[in-house]
Amino acid sequence: MRISILDQSPISSNQSAKDALYESMNLAQAGEKFGYTRYWIAEHHDLPGLACPAPEVMLSFIGAHTSKIRIGSGATLLPHYKPYKVAETFNLLATLFPNRIDIGIGRAPGGSAEATNALSDNFLQQVYKMPDLLDDLLHFLHHDFPKDHEFSKVTATPVPQIPAETWLLGTSQKSAVLAARNGLAYAFGQFMSEEDGSEIIQQYIDSFEPKRSGSLPEVLLTVSVVCAETTEKAEEVAMSWLIWQIQADIGKRQSIPSIEEAKNYELTEAEKEKLNGMKQNMIIGNPQEVAESLRQLETAYKTNEMMILTITHSSKDRIHSYRLIAEEVL
Repeated sequence: MRISILDQSPISSNQSAKDALYESMNLAQAGEKFGYTRYWIAEHHDLPGLACPAPEVMLSFIGAHTSKIRIGSGATLLPHYKPYKVAETFNLLATLFPNRIDIGIGRAPGGSAEATNALSDNFLQQVYKMPDLLDDLLHFLHHDFPKDHEFSKVTATPVPQIPAETWLLGTSQKSAVLAARNGLAYAFGQFMSEEDGSEIIQQYIDSFEPKRSGSLPEVLLTVSVVCAETTEKAEEVAMSWLIWQIQADIGKRQSIPSIEEAKNYELTEAEKEKLNGMKQNMIIGNPQEVAESLRQLETAYKTNEMMILTITHSSKDRIHSYRLIAEEVL
């Protein structure tokens, strides 16, 4: 089983944004040491408790402090940007860090309606144009526009020897079909989906249209995981993440609460029910339990790779969770 890391660069209650960003770099270094395949960092805008609005900036920092782990965006939110600029940015990264760069593409706003309006014009119209935006991006990355296209003489410099590997991220049938139609690798975000991902992934596999020689359908599944030496400890550590999400739902999310703060949070009956539902979409347990759950998902979803999102209050607990999983799985 290949395993990878998704990082949202969470800010804990005892941290600054700078602290959180440096912890992201530490996590990428740890992932490289433990044998993880890739490290992706997400894009969020003005969301309390999350430090990274610009994955492309963080990737240059992280690339300079690692040497072999693949690094990428999970995701670059394409409707906000011109495809040409995205291609230039990731070509530059792929030139600096050869054969290590992934570009994960998403269509979500990544923040509130107000932040979206501050960032870009006509976002919803751009979402509708996503297939065209993606098509332009791929042509810029591979420098293969038709000769009669207005951009045929435009190059997204610098041109790397090996282009960034492009993934489409999603949680729906629509994203799966779009990935398959373009011959792209597909990342399904199980951690934020209520859909039957196995059916969506199967549709992607069945509909895949290879666009380049040798290309085959490739799938990774992103899951929420907290691992500790014992199930009881993992449950305790996971409470910070769960309570943080509960707070977000009522508009009171700030930084990630400590375990003690999470324990002292008074849940309503409705929140208790919601928390139990959230736990059903997570893997929380000791190394053996986590490994078994990951293997079951790998089989059920026909995935090539599991990408793990872990948020804890303590950066030590987070890295320790990834260490335990790697020692059990790899």
